[in-house]
Amino acid sequence: MDRKTNVKLLLAAIISHVFWGFSFLCTKAALGVADMYVLLSHRFLIAFAIMNALLLMGVVKVRFKGKGRRILLPLLMGLMEPVVYFIGEEYGVIHSTTIFSGVMIAVIPIVSTFAAMPFLHETPTVGQVLFSLLSVGGVIGIGLLNKSTGTLDWIGVVGLVVAVLSAAAYGVLDRGTSVDFTAFERTYLMIGMGAVCFTPIALLRVRFDFAAFFAPLREWQFTGSVLFLAVCCSVVSYFLLSYMATYMTVTRSAAYANLTTAVSVFAGAVFLKEPLSWLGLLFCAVILVGIFGVQMTAKKGEPARRTKQTEIP
Repeated sequence: MDRKTNVKLLLAAIISHVFWGFSFLCTKAALGVADMYVLLSHRFLIAFAIMNALLLMGVVKVRFKGKGRRILLPLLMGLMEPVVYFIGEEYGVIHSTTIFSGVMIAVIPIVSTFAAMPFLHETPTVGQVLFSLLSVGGVIGIGLLNKSTGTLDWIGVVGLVVAVLSAAAYGVLDRGTSVDFTAFERTYLMIGMGAVCFTPIALLRVRFDFAAFFAPLREWQFTGSVLFLAVCCSVVSYFLLSYMATYMTVTRSAAYANLTTAVSVFAGAVFLKEPLSWLGLLFCAVILVGIFGVQMTAKKGEPARRTKQTEIP
């Protein structure tokens, strides 16, 4: 892999996870106006509309013809995330303590790494496993600094296990389908799945009252938040994640996930005036060291699973 591609991958990782790090601010603001599923429906409907606009303008192209049943795999990917993941995470967060939910989400890169071994035959180095654990330790440390709220019950445990497994399945499928589908095609199908699945749930929540469904869009707090989530966190970030999956093993791409936690800590300190101690900064540094270590301890000449089309010129 040449240096130019490595720089693009690094930028893709930073941009996508910085956006996701700020997403909690917008989600928190939007949930003050509307139900979670109404928010998710609007988010993915807008994102899907943007992607279709890009197609109509000829900015990008998709080629699904002739791919037969192979198209079921990226559709399954879209079912795993965002659909199953967001539902599992919601129930998990509501029915568990903040520390437990934070720890469970933090282990997604580890689970993804081990899931890639039998399905993609990608074996991480010892160094990558150790640095991944170091990064997870940083996330756990940040979680322990915050006061734990909520109570833990079986619904929360099941929800979070489902979220972790679906996120790992998404990572494996994203990487595995990169041979036959471009990053845009994969992103297009998964965002379409989000729109198709979350909208009926949202309409059920408002009892098919379309006035109530569209009412949140009159609030700038909701509209601004959902536009950021749709454009930056769905279209841009998921596309960049699929681009990374084209050229990086699951272990390397998944390692960047905990960067989201470090960004969210700084975002909370800057915009919500949440306290940020020196110990918090230390744990953020531990996360970054772990991510850097995973990249540096990769096998030399690690193969890249490329698509048949160029993604970013």
